[in-house]
Amino acid sequence: MNLINRFIPKKEKLQLMYDNPALLDQMTDRVLSWTPAARDYVVICIGTDRSTGDAFGPFTGSYLLEEDLKHIHVYGTLHEPVHAVNMAHYFDLVRMEHRHPFVIAVDASLGKYASVGTITADIGSLKPGAALNKNLPDIGDVHMTGVVNVGGFMEYAILQNTRLSLVVAMAKRMATLLHQLDEQLDHKFSVSSSVMR
Repeated sequence: MNLINRFIPKKEKLQLMYDNPALLDQMTDRVLSWTPAARDYVVICIGTDRSTGDAFGPFTGSYLLEEDLKHIHVYGTLHEPVHAVNMAHYFDLVRMEHRHPFVIAVDASLGKYASVGTITADIGSLKPGAALNKNLPDIGDVHMTGVVNVGGFMEYAILQNTRLSLVVAMAKRMATLLHQLDEQLDHKFSVSSSVMR
């Protein structure tokens, strides 16, 4: 069984360079429009600290946990990464700890040269390990990826030789974005509760 909920209205995905000044506001608004009120919000940052490019997720999780989060629960950090070997364990843990979780999956990806450095948000599940031909279950109601390098050949070696400076810069930006989303969820809760009165 996958950690996916399928009842989200479809809007177009959004892809922007990580250093685009409009990234935080535009992407927060887009992801917020997909987010149901009054749920357990779970961010699962996928990857490993054993590969520079694949450390995007764990770096994001570690930076995000440095923030004062009110609504978002984070799994996957540099110290406790969520990767192919232990993913099933974390699936079970999320199901036990959270009732009807709304899952945002975060992972590194490879793409075209012009896409390197972009962050993408889209509705639907993420297929972790696809670039490395790993057969892992789909995950997420929404997925957010960072294109850390060029794909198409020798993906494992490409991830191993990705520049750490880019990965860290993108992960910090993603963590800031998710922290802003957490703050906006606060506003969404207060608005929805006042409407119900």
